[in-house]
Amino acid sequence: MNAEEGAEHVANEATPMPAGPEPPGADMVAAARQLRREFELIQMESEFAVEEVLTKISILRQEFVRLRRYNPIEHVNSRVKTPASTLHKAIRLGVDPNPAGIREAVKDIAGVRITCSFIADTYRVLDALTAQADVRVLSVKDYIKAPKPNGYKSLHALVEIPVFLSTGPVHVPVEVQVRTIAMDFWASLEHKIHYKYEGEVPPRLVERLSAAAKASERLDEQMEGLYAEVREAREPTTDEDEERLDDRMLMRLWNSARDGHAVHREEEA
Repeated sequence: MNAEEGAEHVANEATPMPAGPEPPGADMVAAARQLRREFELIQMESEFAVEEVLTKISILRQEFVRLRRYNPIEHVNSRVKTPASTLHKAIRLGVDPNPAGIREAVKDIAGVRITCSFIADTYRVLDALTAQADVRVLSVKDYIKAPKPNGYKSLHALVEIPVFLSTGPVHVPVEVQVRTIAMDFWASLEHKIHYKYEGEVPPRLVERLSAAAKASERLDEQMEGLYAEVREAREPTTDEDEERLDDRMLMRLWNSARDGHAVHREEEA
């Protein structure tokens, strides 16, 4: 081996071969698992909170139908943000994308939308829901009386619902939106247009959406007025006749039971 070959041999021995990425340490793996568990817990709690709200709405709907012979609720939809969507929302809000920061700042992971027939129904349903003892109202935004600049109308309520787990109760925020059919149709169309143009909606479409929002408002007012007029002028239906008959029968039974109770007391005396 000459001097040049010897020098190259020494250099090869002195220079270490590039190593691949080091495997994650036990601490890093444990931290990753804990982080995943925290996100799964947030997701699970939100899903359970939505189920609780849906149950409450179902009970209210049945109460309206059975006791008031009227159902103000047309449709109910719900959703829970995916973890990716939740992280994106946290980043947009400038919040550290960790479980603690997300719990503090992102309040609309769970959402429920109630679609009603008329404007008056939206307030009636929201009042009935938020009046329940275990529903804590965090905020209410009335975009019906004060629409957004683009014409959007809806009631938004941020409520807190208790979810009872094996470890104890957890209070989970749920965003509840209540709107009419016309408002929902407009909002759905506006969302599709906004998504298609990635937020850069052409001015001509903005103008047409604004005009459509006003037309939707007029439709709500006309339909509500028409319904009120029909309710005042309509003839009693068979169901109403049966209901009145049932009322008379119940009153007769009540009077009979009361009279019998009075006779029984006189005999005892």
